[in-house]
Amino acid sequence: MRRFLRNLLHPDRYHGRLRGQKPPFFEGWYFKCVDKTEQHRFAFIPGVFWGERPHAFVQVLDGARTLVHYHEYPVDAFWAAEDRFEVAVGDNRFHQDGLTLAVDNAAQRVAGQLQFEGPVGWPVTFASPGIMGWYAWVPFMECYHGVVSLDHALHGSLHIDGREIDFSGGRGYTEKDWGRSFPEAWIWFQTNHFDHLGTSLTGSIAIIPWLRTTFPGFIIGLWHENRLYRFATYTGARGEHLLVREQTIDWVVADKDHRLEMFVTQGPGSQFGLLKGPTAVEMGKRVAETLSATVDVRLTRRGDGRVLYQGTGRHAGLEVHEVENRLLKMVAPPG
Repeated sequence: MRRFLRNLLHPDRYHGRLRGQKPPFFEGWYFKCVDKTEQHRFAFIPGVFWGERPHAFVQVLDGARTLVHYHEYPVDAFWAAEDRFEVAVGDNRFHQDGLTLAVDNAAQRVAGQLQFEGPVGWPVTFASPGIMGWYAWVPFMECYHGVVSLDHALHGSLHIDGREIDFSGGRGYTEKDWGRSFPEAWIWFQTNHFDHLGTSLTGSIAIIPWLRTTFPGFIIGLWHENRLYRFATYTGARGEHLLVREQTIDWVVADKDHRLEMFVTQGPGSQFGLLKGPTAVEMGKRVAETLSATVDVRLTRRGDGRVLYQGTGRHAGLEVHEVENRLLKMVAPPG
């Protein structure tokens, strides 16, 4: 019980031990890193999968070139600390304050270290342990989500496929997922490249299995001027509008105090890299992601309509997965 409570109140840590590492189970961390010039955009994704073919992995998404490499390791190459957030896959190490990469195989070579300065974590309380709110206490969720850092500065450099990339002065973001499988369908986006330094936006909506039914659950966090504006199913916020077109997403949510308008535009040429995501059987989902989207944001106060923030986020990560069949119909059922 003590370990369960400790890990629940530290969503960044490895949770596999709570399940005895019995399949199906996956856990993965997502490190988005953009250099100061904003010409180099990468996501580094370490993780472990326990299923029919258990293994550890490190995925590398080159957002500027939309290339993905999936580096597979034996499952015993995965290691996680019990008392803090620190994980390793082979010689690759990842923690709250940085990462060390040492990928060297026929497909790709990545080596170097990055340090993170001033990470901004999602607040954790006993009643609301992280971005999932009280849903984090529910033991039968299909997929759990955590935000490790909404925004932080980068220092250091990496050698990637013969290029030395200096990330010093760039910005980073870190999140994670764990559970039995990714959802059936979802929309996810994130950006912390606004003109106002330190502003960060992360948002998602997905089909959530619940007992014998499902519902469209959403979580959005806007970090601005040291305040986190939360809009989520568990906070009582409601969706006013969600329209998904081929190149854009128009999404409006509101609660009793604020209204948040978001307009997402895909990047040039709509180029997406194909990541691997977990099902209950294997790392078999093909997840299309770009790091070249933009998000126009407008936050207003209910009542007088005062604009509290308006800006455009660049280099946004964006995934739109299988939303047409059920998710959009659940959000806006046909009249």
